[in-house]
Amino acid sequence: MNDKQLVALQAAKYVENGMLVGLGTGSTANYFIEELARRQREEGLKITTVASSTISTQHAQSLHLPIIALEHISSIDLYVDGADEITADMTLLKGRGSDLVKEKLLAKAATQFIAVADESKLVSHIGQNFAIPIEVIPFAWQLAKKSLESVGGQGDLRPNAAKDGFWITSHGSYVLDMKFDIDIDANTLNELINNTPGTVEHGIFFGLTDAVFIAANGAVSERWA
Repeated sequence: MNDKQLVALQAAKYVENGMLVGLGTGSTANYFIEELARRQREEGLKITTVASSTISTQHAQSLHLPIIALEHISSIDLYVDGADEITADMTLLKGRGSDLVKEKLLAKAATQFIAVADESKLVSHIGQNFAIPIEVIPFAWQLAKKSLESVGGQGDLRPNAAKDGFWITSHGSYVLDMKFDIDIDANTLNELINNTPGTVEHGIFFGLTDAVFIAANGAVSERWA
């Protein structure tokens, strides 16, 4: 069993009968979804799920997990998802797959949000390994980019897979991938980007995480806020 699977199985232990559970997106989240399906099948676990992406929706449906649309919820009991970067104060960088809006909605709506990862995702500051993804309204991207550059941001629109156009999110936004000076702390950067006109959402998850589960060398450590 690899570390990603190990940490996903540990998070799945916190799922109880009657819960509405948010499903993340990515390789670690897939292990979590598969464990929920196993528990439903073998233990009679009774839950409802809501997914952060079309990919996770399809995966859950293929495993016969009951799933409802995001439009039908106002709160959820538990959300489990991976992260691209995790700092010591449990700030996350997410959204390199660009399902930012749904992911942050579920993180905010959850009574408990558990981030799961292996130790390679631990960083000293947000933006250490990856640019910060910022979803922007297509007609406003140049204005948004200029505003972000005025506070030290550097970057550009994310190209699509074929490199012949721009990346477009599931609901039609563009994505600016921006790097910032490491002297700007995550809280300040979170507010700066939130206050940039034309921004739909961004990948800094500040003050949203209730626990971080980290797998390393076959063992899982839990850190709760």
